[in-house]
Amino acid sequence: MSASTINAGDGDAGAEGGRLAGHAIVDALRLHGVDMVFGVPGESYLAVIDGLHDANDIRTIMCRQEGGAAMMAEAYGKLTGKPGVCMVTRGPGATNASAGVHIGFQDSTPMVILIGQVARHMVDREAFQEIDYRRMYGQMAKWVAQIDDAERIPEYLSRAFHTATSGRPGPVVLALPEDMLRDTITAPALEPYQRVEAHPGPGDMDRLRTMMADAESPLLILGGGGWDAEACERVKGFAETSGVPVACSFRCQDYFDNRHPNYVGHVGIGIDPALGKRIAESDLLVVVGARMGEMTTGGYDMLEIPRPKQGFVHIHSGSDELGRVYQGDLLINAGPRAFAEALGRLEPLDGSKWKASVEAGHAAYLETLKPEPIPGDVQMGEICAWLNETLPEDAIITNGAGNYAGWMHRYWQYKMYRSGLSPTSGSMGYGLPSAVAAKLVHPDRMVVSMNGDGCFMMHGQELATAIQNGANIIAIIINNGLYGTIRMHQERHYPGRIRNTELINPDFAALAKAYGGHGETVTRTDEFKAAFERAQASGRPAVIEVRIDPNAITPTTTLSAIREASLAKAGR
Repeated sequence: MSASTINAGDGDAGAEGGRLAGHAIVDALRLHGVDMVFGVPGESYLAVIDGLHDANDIRTIMCRQEGGAAMMAEAYGKLTGKPGVCMVTRGPGATNASAGVHIGFQDSTPMVILIGQVARHMVDREAFQEIDYRRMYGQMAKWVAQIDDAERIPEYLSRAFHTATSGRPGPVVLALPEDMLRDTITAPALEPYQRVEAHPGPGDMDRLRTMMADAESPLLILGGGGWDAEACERVKGFAETSGVPVACSFRCQDYFDNRHPNYVGHVGIGIDPALGKRIAESDLLVVVGARMGEMTTGGYDMLEIPRPKQGFVHIHSGSDELGRVYQGDLLINAGPRAFAEALGRLEPLDGSKWKASVEAGHAAYLETLKPEPIPGDVQMGEICAWLNETLPEDAIITNGAGNYAGWMHRYWQYKMYRSGLSPTSGSMGYGLPSAVAAKLVHPDRMVVSMNGDGCFMMHGQELATAIQNGANIIAIIINNGLYGTIRMHQERHYPGRIRNTELINPDFAALAKAYGGHGETVTRTDEFKAAFERAQASGRPAVIEVRIDPNAITPTTTLSAIREASLAKAGR
């Protein structure tokens, strides 16, 4: 791209003909390809909001709470590969946004967070809503800084976008003192950011091929951030030509078509025993992009620490992650896109010796798609299976955190890259705001948000953002009147001693109508199909409340069964 300037524009010249710093921030965003920003307005960055007034090429989505705004920006980053930009005010605005920033950090999602800050002459006096963001965000962002000199805006924004996208992607936080934004500057011409990605060396790839060729039971595990559709296709091509079985790490199921004969399952919470056995008996695990964190490894029990008994190859975009928990036979510092490109150039392996094992693995995965009965008049397995058969292949499914997500993760087949959005950090409230962002980025695709009743109430107010911006999503709320995951753990560790997990909920269908959306209530399985079709036909954001039996806590067990097992173990 040709050089561009960030000091072009009319109507905002300062006293000496310079550019208003707040407007220069907007020009920098435009330079770096930003077409959508999310936020909640605040007086601490009014000069930036004023700059957005004339930025017709940047769509501004102002939300109802900063946590929802940050989650939308994170979802945008996941969907596009470009940094999701979030703008919030100081103090409580910044603290509210932290949930979305933490999601971006653990999911390796590129983000740029702009926070209004107190004026420079007020710093360190505990001024109104003052926080030191370097200290606050230090452990959940790749870089945190404050722009005290307006002339350095181009430098700081350039570094922010380079840092957010390069190596292991992640969030960057910039604090903007309110008075600095009213300064005037003359900014230099700059180039847009370039994404920098580590590439594997030829020797690494040769050794990897030799190790895979010598293996008797290899397994490829995909996950982490920094992928794109082309990289996923290249991995799929290698799997096909070499006959390698493929699994996906926690909440990264959309990296490989689940219908593909080489797909053997999801390495996440409640892993299928057959897949767990396959991993335990594998003689070579090739992990691409995934950190192999707590959720993917069953609390770090799946692999020995620090040296797995299996042959272990770890490919990751962040060098700090390699050897952090697990030593390996081969550690490769490479981004997933660069690694996939190199993998596509490898001479195919002879996968005939794995053929029967791969077929058995895929068959075992298909067995998990058969709905199992749960207590009550609503069978979530059947509903998810119907959605799997009915929705378009490019439908986007989003969810937050909670046991309710287990039904969709088990019975829905993710068919293409970025057809799923969910937080590996387990942050509640993500399902609705991420769905809004998905619909704004892809207005032509169906977007279905899965929510628990507790999860929805975390950021349910963003239904107003959906209404205001014409994001016609369908939000399914699985209502069991509980903080279900916590109740499950109570029954497991303190059986029968129940406290603080029961919920009194609103009529969610009526709530949707109050916002100006469409509302449905489902109390039996056979009611769902017609309710979904009415929601789809409404032409408005819609909520379908599905009331399930509280005893139906996961696709495969019940609260009463967990309680009884815990009491028996305790000899009571």
